[in-house]
Amino acid sequence: MAAADDVVAEHPFVVAHRGASFDRPEHTLAAYDLALQEGADGVECDVRLTSDGHLVCVHDRRVDRTSTGAGLVSEMTLAQLQNFDYGSWHNGRPDGSPEAATPRGAGLLTLDALVAMVLDWHRPVKIFIETKHPVRYGALVERKLLVLLDRFGIASPASATRSRAVVMSFSAAAVWRVRRAAPMLPTVLLGSAARYLRGSAATTVGATAIGPSIATLREYPELVDHAAARGRSLYCWTVDRDEDVDFCQDVGVAWIATNQPARTKARLRAG
Repeated sequence: MAAADDVVAEHPFVVAHRGASFDRPEHTLAAYDLALQEGADGVECDVRLTSDGHLVCVHDRRVDRTSTGAGLVSEMTLAQLQNFDYGSWHNGRPDGSPEAATPRGAGLLTLDALVAMVLDWHRPVKIFIETKHPVRYGALVERKLLVLLDRFGIASPASATRSRAVVMSFSAAAVWRVRRAAPMLPTVLLGSAARYLRGSAATTVGATAIGPSIATLREYPELVDHAAARGRSLYCWTVDRDEDVDFCQDVGVAWIATNQPARTKARLRAG
């Protein structure tokens, strides 16, 4: 394993936010395949439970924005959700250019399929999994997630640095549930600066990292040192602009989530 100084020198590592979601529809195999090809160090996904207990990669409570269907994820079965198209809404890049027309691999993505894909890749890649709250199934989301990670053999890593999975949430209770059940699994407590600077939420729940937005970090760059002094790393989202990539590199962010992993990695190499 690399020495600590060597690891720090490589920061920031690049996490593909919902896959390479600028060029491909978010949370689809096409988006994650492109992110892996582009050299992302990690991939990020949001997970929700279907009515029949499957973890699927969908950000919103409803599928209306990102599919041809409508309704709450939690009220539909996996089979029902699989009837929708999750790629045609994207219609190429956000600027309207046609280069990224709806690709193959734009169906509903289950967490099982994503984890299998990442673990089968030819180099180690971390998967950052955000559990969404509040949801009707409450703690069942984390229980189902830990069972899935255990089935893949990645729920109990030898150390946080060697872990292939990281669990994140804006819910302190969700992070605590994961830390209590799988103490070696890295966790990120997402949230505002007040949660980190004036409160003790990250300490209370045992989070191994904090996760402010780029707007929050720009307002409070001291969060990097504040986290490091308490033995935590910092994960920042969502970092797409060149000036924000440069800023994260300058202040010592460990992991940056971006919709454009190839462009972001190229910018970091140039810096």
